[in-house]
Amino acid sequence: MRIFLGKNWAFFILLALTTCQQKEIETIHLYEMKEIVLTTENEYNNPYTEVECWVELTGPDFHKKIYGFWNGGGEFLVRVVATKPGIWKWKSYSNQEDNGLNGKSGSFKAIDWTIDELNENPNRRGFIKVTENGKALEYADGTPFFMLGDTWWSAATWRFPLKGNTPGTDYEPQDGISLEEALAFRKKQGYNTIAMIASFPNWDTDEYPAQYTNEDSIGVRQAWEKNGMNTAKDMHDDEGNRPFEIWKKPGIIANFNLINPEYFKNLDKKINYLQSQGFVTFLETVRRDHGPTWKKYFDWPGSYARYVQYIASRYGANNILFSGIHLDWITEGFSLSADEFNEALTFHYQKYGGLPFGQPHTILIDGSTYEQFGHGEEAPWLTMHAVGNSPRNHGFYPMIEEIFQLEPPYPVANLEPYYPGWNHGWHNNVAGELPEPDSDRDNYFGRTQMYGSVLSGGLAGHIYGTGAYDGNTTGETRKPSERPYIWEALKYSSGAQMQFLGKFMLSEGKAYQKCIPKRNLLHPGKAKNAPENGLDGWGFLLLSPENDLGFLYFENASEIPFVSELRPDTDYSIEWFDPKTGNWLEINEGRTDHGGKLDLKSFPGGEKVSSRDWALKIKIAE
Repeated sequence: MRIFLGKNWAFFILLALTTCQQKEIETIHLYEMKEIVLTTENEYNNPYTEVECWVELTGPDFHKKIYGFWNGGGEFLVRVVATKPGIWKWKSYSNQEDNGLNGKSGSFKAIDWTIDELNENPNRRGFIKVTENGKALEYADGTPFFMLGDTWWSAATWRFPLKGNTPGTDYEPQDGISLEEALAFRKKQGYNTIAMIASFPNWDTDEYPAQYTNEDSIGVRQAWEKNGMNTAKDMHDDEGNRPFEIWKKPGIIANFNLINPEYFKNLDKKINYLQSQGFVTFLETVRRDHGPTWKKYFDWPGSYARYVQYIASRYGANNILFSGIHLDWITEGFSLSADEFNEALTFHYQKYGGLPFGQPHTILIDGSTYEQFGHGEEAPWLTMHAVGNSPRNHGFYPMIEEIFQLEPPYPVANLEPYYPGWNHGWHNNVAGELPEPDSDRDNYFGRTQMYGSVLSGGLAGHIYGTGAYDGNTTGETRKPSERPYIWEALKYSSGAQMQFLGKFMLSEGKAYQKCIPKRNLLHPGKAKNAPENGLDGWGFLLLSPENDLGFLYFENASEIPFVSELRPDTDYSIEWFDPKTGNWLEINEGRTDHGGKLDLKSFPGGEKVSSRDWALKIKIAE
């Protein structure tokens, strides 16, 4: 049979071809990870150290080099996402003459999520970014992101196993807890972030006698064992994989030039699971105690920068906050200096750029990142400041206030505050007190660090100190000086009270993001006998620039103050908030005098000196 197309035959053929092409193009949602698989044609002795590959990714208002990573064998992966609806294209390149890596190309179409789909998972709102004023964090679509995080440092290892189980709504943490169960419990409590360390390379040598293990790799472990405090030695993954191959010369240490992709494939599953549950991962590359070995036996800073880039490339298409080193203790023999890590991270930044999709880069630090690294061009890779680890008392708050005043402005958060249940005084350092785990005093210390840190200017949010290295350690013998098990610490009252911090700060929507720490406007801002190295007697105030809204917090033993420099002759609503229960109390009204002074009169219950902690919101009465 003959088909006559007439003069328009060419048009119909072109239309048919165009229709086929449109049907073939892959469609994904915004911020949905797409993996581009590249397979080498050449053979390499060590693909991890020899090969760098990337794609040029182009889309609406976007053009950038996105690096890939070695995934074992001859396979390299490049993980990309679309940040706006439309057509996206990519083309591959590498540092080798390899037709399997170079010149490949493709395209895909990105579409929006529906409103219902966005509400199912906040990660669909886009990567975490810094707000326009530089003081806080938000999702890409402008929705506020107030970090409410927990510290599960060993979540990458077997101690937080993925079991594929689905816990019920009434699940209570217990021995044998899975990652799914722990996450569901914290999700129910309003958490949105989990902090973990990607790998513990030299914490995987415990099967070897100490005399055969390089002294640089085990110095911290031996010191902790001497004091009976190390309960987290064997740090392989759920299937027994280690992040690097073991090197038997000059001892039994990790060979930082021989990475093990199988370990990171299992970490992929965990971070992807967190992402699917709406959690952001605060992801750190490695602990600082691996630094001395790394620098002594391997190319520095190049080898370290390569590993940082491996983590950034592998997880940069996930919604993460990034930390290039877990630098919680800067002591000779236990860590390299901040300057040495700054050298390596600056080297990485200059060679590879920042995070692939602009996620914030900060550091969990001992003290203040500003004190250790500086600001701006002194540490060009740093885009978010932090305090942490010590002194875990009032000393944190001047550090946060100092960072808040910096120009250009960076967000700041306390990433390692007081750890409830860690009752060895050298670690928590609150005026020498050693409260019983999960006691009222212990939970108060955890709670007051939340509010004191945020109201001092830590508007990025807060990370709670569960501090779990232990995880699923069934049957281990515990000593009184050791940390609590994860299933014990998860049930502490202060952990459940973190959600109330979010409720308090987000009670006026985004308004907290523009507020300024003004505790100098509280009179008195400190009780007469308030200790500098304690956590009693201080008051805190975040005040809007227009003086129409204020968030206040008062520690135990605070004296009731008046607030100065508010709007004169103006009625303000005064609403107390209970940080222990999350309940708002009755709203009262007060009026400022001609000079803008507001007298608060008393704490709830009529006390002039508080016998516990309280929060308060004041705003101009409607």
